[in-house]
Amino acid sequence: MLGVFLDRDSLDCGDLDFGDLDRILPNLDYYSATTPDRVAARIAEAEVVISNKVVLDAAALQQAHRLQLICVAATGVNNVDLEAAARAGITVCNCRGYGTSAVVQHVFALLLALCARLPDYRQAVRDGRWQQTNQFCLLDYPIRELADKTLGIVGYGELGRGVARVAEAFGMRILLAQRPGTVEPEEGRVPLPILLPQVDVLSLHCPLTPATRGLLGPWELALMRRDALLINTARGGLVDEAMLADALRKGALGGAGVDVLSLEPPVAGNPLLAPDVPNLIVTPHCAWGSRESRQRLVEQLAENVQSFLVGAPVRVAG
Repeated sequence: MLGVFLDRDSLDCGDLDFGDLDRILPNLDYYSATTPDRVAARIAEAEVVISNKVVLDAAALQQAHRLQLICVAATGVNNVDLEAAARAGITVCNCRGYGTSAVVQHVFALLLALCARLPDYRQAVRDGRWQQTNQFCLLDYPIRELADKTLGIVGYGELGRGVARVAEAFGMRILLAQRPGTVEPEEGRVPLPILLPQVDVLSLHCPLTPATRGLLGPWELALMRRDALLINTARGGLVDEAMLADALRKGALGGAGVDVLSLEPPVAGNPLLAPDVPNLIVTPHCAWGSRESRQRLVEQLAENVQSFLVGAPVRVAG
């Protein structure tokens, strides 16, 4: 089968093994990236298309008369018009669970850095302030322990469960938020308005959907404790970014660590990138990006193609 990989550089830093994928699809053309104006031409004769973030809309799919399989090199499939694909009889498969260890690790990297005030202490040493003190230590920034603190988790899939397991090892208590958009009470879940005032840390792990967009707006942020920490490694659109920046400036929130923004890359700027926002760590959507995680993703792509070729597709989206 003829295949194209539209944006290999979005996951490959030159350190991945594509051998299995090449053996299954020997006629696979790789493109480092694909601009919107080139999508239709590049997929026109393809029977298999692999895309991480390149948009495959109805207009492009209508011109790809030979296309049978789309493999999304990610979990989210919002870059594919699933309805148009279904009408054309195109199977869409995604990848799942490949980045759990990396994302969980990143959640706690952000959380520990905020609790230990690592960016502030690192800068204090660079500025020579430790060298000038009369004491053996510098304790200008309050340090917090995770033990006996309450962690609220929104989204209790594989990632949320992974975070909960590590949090329990730190001696934290766990509260699970009720699924956004649900009305009926759920056993073991707490409605978000009741959960927010109780947590020392809130970690987001839910998908971005109409029900979750703007999940944490000004009203929800105001419900959180003034010393609470927010961690978002899910999607930027879950949080009102301007209101979050404002809350941090006013001291209405203790700190935040985010790996995602509402527009990526943030070419038009973002409220959370302003230099005067205190107690904030922003990382460039890299939580998932360990070499091991990215290699597992490539292996799942190969499995998805192989399974489709034998008539038993796996990880079918939608």
